Amino acid sequence: MHANGAHANGERPGGGRPDLRAEGLRLAYDDRVVVEDLDLVIPPGRITAVVGANACGKSTLLRALARLLAPKAGSVLLDGRSVHQIPTRALAQQLGILPQSPVAPEGLTVIDLVGRGRSPHQTWWRQWSSGDEEAVNEALRATDMTDLAHRAVDELSGGQRQRAWIAMAVAQDTPVMLLDEPTTYLDLAHQIDVLDLITDLNRHQGRTVVMVLHDLNQACRYADHVVAMKAGRVAGEGAPAEVITAEMVEDVFGLRCVVGEDPVSGTPLIVPMGRHHEGTDDPASVPVG
Repeated sequence: MHANGAHANGERPGGGRPDLRAEGLRLAYDDRVVVEDLDLVIPPGRITAVVGANACGKSTLLRALARLLAPKAGSVLLDGRSVHQIPTRALAQQLGILPQSPVAPEGLTVIDLVGRGRSPHQTWWRQWSSGDEEAVNEALRATDMTDLAHRAVDELSGGQRQRAWIAMAVAQDTPVMLLDEPTTYLDLAHQIDVLDLITDLNRHQGRTVVMVLHDLNQACRYADHVVAMKAGRVAGEGAPAEVITAEMVEDVFGLRCVVGEDPVSGTPLIVPMGRHHEGTDDPASVPVG
C-alpha cells in the first residue's frame, strides 16, 4: 500500500519546500481560549496527522495555520514570515485548505467548483489557460469525479460533495495542503481512496500535508508524523510508533485500548477495550495481530 512507501522512504528532504511553523500560539474565540502557548514545526515534504479528542483544538489550529483565524498571541510563520504579512494571492499559491463541512454556492457545478482552485494562479493579464484546464481535469480524474463534473454540487451525496471539495484543493496545486477531516462523509472504500490520493500527492509531488483525522488507525497508516493534542496543547508528537501508545490513547482520549501491529502496514493498530470487553486488567498484555 502507499503508506508503507511513505513511512519507509527516508530520502524526502525538506530542502526547497515551504517551512511552516507555529510559535507561542494562543488561539481563542472571544474570551474562550482554545489553544495556549503552542509551538509546532510541520515537517516539510511529509504527511502530518493531527489527532485528539473533540474540542481539543485540532481544527482551530488548522484554521490558524491557514490564516483563517488570527492568533491572540504568537505567530504562524511560512518561511520565517508571518502568514498575516503575506499577500492573500501569494499565500493561496503556497497553502491550500479544505475546511470542515464547506458549503458551495447554490447551483455551482463540480467542474466550476474545482476550477475555483485555479484562482490564485490567475491575474488580470493571465486568465484561464490550457494548464488550468489540465489541472482541473487531472484533479477530477484523481478524485473519481469526472463523470459528475457537470452535476450541481448541492445535488450530490455527502461523500461525493467531499470528493468535489478535495478535487478543488488538488487543483489549487499548492506545496502545502491543510485538510480538516478529509474523510468526513465518505464510506470506507472512498476513505482509503482519498488517503491513498493524499499519499500519492505527497510521494510523487513532494507536497507537505497536514490533516486532522479522527481515525487513529488511519492516522498511523498514512502519516509520517503524528501530533496528539489535548486541551489546546501538544501532548505528544513524532513518528506514529513513538506517539501512539496505550498510555497516550488513555491520557488523550480517555480510552483503554490494546496497541498492536497493523498486519498490512506494520504501523500501530489501536483496538479499543470498552466496558463490555475488558477481559484483562492489563490491556497491554493482550496479543494483537
